[in-house]
Formats: sequence, structure tokens, C-alpha cells
Amino acid sequence: MEKGQIVIICGEGKGKTSAAIGRGIFGASKGKSVIIIQFLKGKGGEQIDFIKRLEPEIKIFSFEKSDMNYQSLSPEEQQEEAMNIRNGMNFARKVMTTSGCDILILDEVLGLVDRDIITQEELTALVEAKDEDMELVLTGIHMCDSLYPYADDVVKIDTLK
Repeated sequence: MEKGQIVIICGEGKGKTSAAIGRGIFGASKGKSVIIIQFLKGKGGEQIDFIKRLEPEIKIFSFEKSDMNYQSLSPEEQQEEAMNIRNGMNFARKVMTTSGCDILILDEVLGLVDRDIITQEELTALVEAKDEDMELVLTGIHMCDSLYPYADDVVKIDTLK
């Protein structure tokens, strides 16, 4: 198998998740297994239900329990949800270290650093744990400078109008 890339899709514009999922669909069409783990978006509802129709080629997970996105929660609810999110990060680490898929998409994982749920060092350590054959896609608004040395491609999405 070819060496897996690390792709970061960031920026203020809309479409980061769609671009990442598009990469996953393209990979699945080539026979690759895909896992998507979403963060900071609540349970996901209809979007997750739709993507679940693509199983077993594409599997999607959200470890959050609330129907609301993270920013809309009270501080107490955010603290509880942060524990659920950390469970999602532990699952991501397990997938990465056990070759659990060909393409792993960590949607909105960069936002976990922005919200102090994980540190930049923890995210960097997660990226360093990646199996060399796995493609890893990270999305979020703000790029972590510590990830530049690991990234093969960094895509910035901005809305012009």
C-alpha cells in the first residue's frame, strides 16, 4: 500500500467537512475503508444518519451525547461533553495504532485545541501515532502550527462572498 498522507482542511469558510467527506467517498469508491469521527457538532442527527447508509465502506462516529453543538451548551454541559469527546479521541488513537481503516477523517478536531479540550501537544502526539499507510484528514477553523511539519497538504477554505 502507498504511504498515507496527512491532509489538513482549515479556514473560516464553509465546506471543510464536505471536502473531507468527499475525500472519504472517493477513497471508498477505490475500495478503501473509511472512518469518520466528528467532534463539536453534537450527535449529528440527519447528516450522520445519511452517511451511515454508506456502511460498511464508510463508518461515522460521534461520541457526543447532546443534540446541540458544543458552543451552545452551558459550561457544566460542556465539561461533561468534553469527557465524551476525549473518549472519541481515545477511539481515534486506537484506530490509528491498529490500522483500523485506510482513511481516517477527524472532523473538527482542530477546534478541540481552540476550546482547550485537548492541547496542541496532544493533537501532535496523535498525528505522530498514525500508521504510515493510513491517510489522515483533519478539519477545523484554525491550523495548529505544530502540525505543519507533518502535513502533506494544507487546504485553506475561505468564503469570499
